[in-house]
Amino acid sequence: MEVKVSQGLQLSTWMNLEKTARKPNGSLRFSHKCGEQHCYKKPIPFHLPTRKGRSWQRPLVLKVSCSSENVPASVLESGCFPASLDKILEKKAEEIEQHLNGRCIYLVGMMGSGKTTVGKVLSEALGYSFHDCDTLIEQAVGGNTVAEIFKLHGESFFRDNETEVLRKLSMMHQLVVSTGGGAVVRPINWRYMQKGISVWLDVPLEALARRITAVGTDSRPLLHHESGDPYLKTMKLLTTLFEERGEAYTNANARVSLENIANKLRDTDVCNLTPTVIAIEVSFFLSLSSLYSLLQLFVLFQSLFQYAANLIIFFGRCLNKLRSS
Repeated sequence: MEVKVSQGLQLSTWMNLEKTARKPNGSLRFSHKCGEQHCYKKPIPFHLPTRKGRSWQRPLVLKVSCSSENVPASVLESGCFPASLDKILEKKAEEIEQHLNGRCIYLVGMMGSGKTTVGKVLSEALGYSFHDCDTLIEQAVGGNTVAEIFKLHGESFFRDNETEVLRKLSMMHQLVVSTGGGAVVRPINWRYMQKGISVWLDVPLEALARRITAVGTDSRPLLHHESGDPYLKTMKLLTTLFEERGEAYTNANARVSLENIANKLRDTDVCNLTPTVIAIEVSFFLSLSSLYSLLQLFVLFQSLFQYAANLIIFFGRCLNKLRSS
C-alpha cells in the first residue's frame, strides 16, 4: 500500500498495535513505597470526564505492524492546506475520537522532543485530559522538582515513582500522557503503556541538543552536573542515552519521525515544525488504528475458519478409519 505524491509530506511512521484494556473512570491517588528515612505521600485528585452512551470495549489482542514503506499518505501530504492547521487537527480529532474507544495515548521520546507541548495540543483537540508524568511525580514527592528529587533521593527513587504514576494512569481512559525520557527502560512501564497507544516522537539528537542548550540544562538532572560547553556536553550525554534507550523506544506502537516530516516539507530544521503539525501527524497514525482493527478482525476470523476446517478434516478421517475397520 504505497502512495507517491510529488509535493508535501510522506509520513514516516511504523505501527505496532498491542493489547489494550478497559480503563475505568475514577479518582487517582499517587503514593510510593517509602525509602529508609524519606517518605512522602500526597493524594492527587484525578477526575476524568465520562462519556454517556458508550461502552469501553476491549479490542482484539492480535499484533499488527505497519512500516514507513507502506503507510498511506497523511492529511498534510497534499502540499496545500484548505483550512488552518488548527482546523485540520480539529477535523482529524473528530474522525478518530470514536475509534480510540477511550484508550490513553502515551507519548515517548528523548528529553526535549516536545512530548509535553505536542501532548497538550493533541489532548485539547481530542477533548482528553493531559498529564505530564514528571509533574505528577513532583506533586507526589512534596513539590520537589525532578532535579531536586534526583539530588535528594537518587534516580532509582525517581524511577520507582515514575512506574507508580504510570500504573495509576493505565487504569484510566481519555488521557494524553507525556512520559519521561527514561520511562521506556523499565519493561513494567511498557506493560502499563500497552493498555493504551504509545507514540514515539523521534527527533534528531542535534536538534535536541540545540533545544535543551537554548533553554538551559538546570532542569535536566542528568545534564546539570556536567561541566564544559553546554551544547557539547548535552550532545555527548544525549548520544549516550540514545545508545541505551534507542531499542526500547522501538517498543512504541508508532514512530513519528520529525526529520522526515521536515524533509518532505522542504524545511532543513525540525525545530521549525510547530506542535500542531506534529500533532496532526500523530492523529493521522491514530486514525489508522481503526483500519488495523478491521484487519485484526479479518485475521482472527481467518484463523478460526482454518482451525474449524482442520477439525472437520481430522474428524472426517477418523470416521473413515472407523468405518473401514
